[in-house]
Amino acid sequence: MRAAEREFTEYTGGEPLGHVVYSASQIADCVARMGADIAAAYPPDADILMLGLLKGSFVFLGDLVRQIRRPLQVDFLVASSYGKGTTSSGNVELLYDPRAPMAGRHIILVEDIVDSGTTLNQLCGALVDRGPASFEICALLHKRIAPDLEWEPRWVGFDAPNEFLVGYGLDHGEDFRHLPFIACPRT
Repeated sequence: MRAAEREFTEYTGGEPLGHVVYSASQIADCVARMGADIAAAYPPDADILMLGLLKGSFVFLGDLVRQIRRPLQVDFLVASSYGKGTTSSGNVELLYDPRAPMAGRHIILVEDIVDSGTTLNQLCGALVDRGPASFEICALLHKRIAPDLEWEPRWVGFDAPNEFLVGYGLDHGEDFRHLPFIACPRT
């Protein structure tokens, strides 16, 4: 059994492994690079608000904001289009709206994965309507399969394979979010 497979079974109580797609060290290197790129993209006095799209982005967002060496604020929004399935339902439900004011601020929407594009297409326009100074998207993973994606991320960590992925915040029925790596499980 390979080291990655042993690590996967340690975290999952023996759950079968498909394969590890991105190791914890690959993710850490990527997040550090993305944080530096984001910090360099704004003037020193920029009022930055990082909006984490929950639940999937929480691990990524936590690591990312620690890599952005400048003042910023964090808030969250909760939207769902998956339920317990492995593909998007196509219907996005906003379950929690951010409390932080957005007008005149530099907003960065932090997303775990761009898959069908449904969530981004339905949320971004509504956020831009709130009058930010700028609006950008940062995604850890981008499958590049959305045929009608209206809002492209400015920062992308990895071009992801077209597989169902779990770990590092990504889940399957709320399981596997705690994995420090990203894997494609056998389902």
